[in-house]
Amino acid sequence: MSEEILINSTPNETRVALVENGILHEVLLERNQKSSLVGNIYIGRVEKILPGLQAAFIDIGLQRSAFMHVSDLCSQQKVIRLEAEEKSSSKEAPELPSISKIIHEGQKIIVQVYKDAIGSKGARVTCNLSIPSRYLVLLPNETNVNALSIRITEDEERKRIIDILEKINGEEQAHGIIARTNAEGCQEDDLERDLRFLHKLWDKVNTRINKGKFKELIYHEFNLPVKTVRDYITPEVRSVRTDSFDVYVKLKKFIKEFVPEWKGELIHYKGIRPIFDFHSIDDEINRALSNFVPLKSGGNLVIDQNEAMTTIDVNTGKFVGFKNQEETVFKTNLEAAQMIARQLRLRNLGGIIIADFIDMNEENHKNQVLTTLQNYVDKDPTRTYIHGITQLGLIEITRKRTTENLQQMLSENCNVCNGIGFVKTVESVCYELFREIIRAVRQFQTGQIMVLASTDLIDYIYEEQTDSLTELEEDLGKRITLQAENSYAQEQFDVVLT
Repeated sequence: MSEEILINSTPNETRVALVENGILHEVLLERNQKSSLVGNIYIGRVEKILPGLQAAFIDIGLQRSAFMHVSDLCSQQKVIRLEAEEKSSSKEAPELPSISKIIHEGQKIIVQVYKDAIGSKGARVTCNLSIPSRYLVLLPNETNVNALSIRITEDEERKRIIDILEKINGEEQAHGIIARTNAEGCQEDDLERDLRFLHKLWDKVNTRINKGKFKELIYHEFNLPVKTVRDYITPEVRSVRTDSFDVYVKLKKFIKEFVPEWKGELIHYKGIRPIFDFHSIDDEINRALSNFVPLKSGGNLVIDQNEAMTTIDVNTGKFVGFKNQEETVFKTNLEAAQMIARQLRLRNLGGIIIADFIDMNEENHKNQVLTTLQNYVDKDPTRTYIHGITQLGLIEITRKRTTENLQQMLSENCNVCNGIGFVKTVESVCYELFREIIRAVRQFQTGQIMVLASTDLIDYIYEEQTDSLTELEEDLGKRITLQAENSYAQEQFDVVLT
C-alpha cells in the first residue's frame, strides 16, 4: 500500500495522490459538480422493464436512468433460488426467473449505485445493499453471512477472524458482515466497535427509507478525503498531508475516533508551492494522459483506450541490451509487466485489457513474465485478473470498472478529430470539397459559390489545385470564390450558394 497520502483540496475539486516508495501509484478525484455516486443509496422507481435483457431501468432522480440486471435483485432472493431449482435439473446451470415476475413498472425499490455513469451509459445499481466502515462491511439484506476478504490469505488468521465475526454478530445474525482487508490483525474489540457503528448507521438509513419519497437520496458515502483515510490507511502509511485546514480538522477528528491505532502523522501542509507541484504529482498526471509510456531500459509501452477494450503494446524501442536477443526481450517484458500493473492503477483502466508483450521463445521466460505481472496486480486494491497467454501471445487482463478512468475524468474528445486520433489530409478534404460543390450545384439553382474553409485548405487549393478549380468552374459554369477562416479546423468547410 501507499506510504504517503497527499490531499489537494480547493472549493471546486479534491484530489488525492497515493504515493509508494516515492512513486505515484493512484490518483483519486472528486469534483463538486460531478462527484462519484458509488455507494449512494436511493429510493428508486422502476421506470421500464426489458424482459429480453432480463434488466430494468430505475429512475433515481439523475439525468439518465440507472440500469439494473435481474441478478442485482436481492429482495426476492429466496424466490429466485426456489424457482431456479424447480426449473433446473442437476446437470443444468440454475436459471433466474423472468424479471417481470419479480418487479413491475412504477414499483418503489431501494437501490445502491455500484458503478458510476460512464460515457453514454447510466449508472449501474443493485438491491444488494452494503455499508462499509473501517474494518467491516454490513450487508443489511443478508442473514447468516460471515465472510472476509480474499486478500486475507493465512488460514489461521482467516479462521480467527471468522470466529470473531460469528461471536460478535450474535445468534440471530439479522445482517451479514464481511471483514475487509484492514481487519487483518485486528482484535475483537475493534471489530465489535465497528459493527456497533454500522448497526447505528443502518438504523438511521432504514428510518429514512420508511419515511422517504421516490427518487430521494437516503445514504451518501463519505467525501473523498475521509473515504481515503478509511480505506487506505495502514501501518505502512507514514503520513497524510493536506493543504486544506478544513480537511485537516475533519481528518483529525475521524482518525481519533475510528483509527486511533494509526501511528503515522497527519500534516497540514503550509508550503508556498502547491502540494502536488512540490511532489511533482501534476507532472505524473499529465504523463498518464499520454498513450506513450517510456521504460527505463529504453523500451516503451503504447496504450490505446477505446470503449470496447484497452490495448497495451510492448516495444523494445532503443533498448539493445544483451547480445542475446531472447534475453533482451525477456528483460524488456519483465520491466513492462511492472509498468503495466502500475499504469492500470494510475490510469484507473477497467474492463478488458489486452497486453501484447514481445514474443518470447522460452516457456520459462513466459511464466516468469506472467508471475511478475500477477505479483504486481495483486497489490492493486481493485479486483484484477490475469487470464493467461493466448495462442497469439497476448495476455488477457480484466479489471473491475466502477468509475471513469483518468483520461475520461480529465479530458474530452478532440474537436478536430472527434477522438479518433487523426484527421484527414488536406488533399482528401480538398477533393471532398470539390464533390460537395458538384452535389450542391446539381441539387440547387444558384448563381455563384462561396467556399469558407481553413487557411491550410485554401492555401493548398491555390498552390496545388488551381487548374482543378478552374476546370471545375468551367464544367459547372459557376464562379467559385474562396475565403479563409482562421477558426475553421482542417476538415471543416462550408459551401455557400449565392
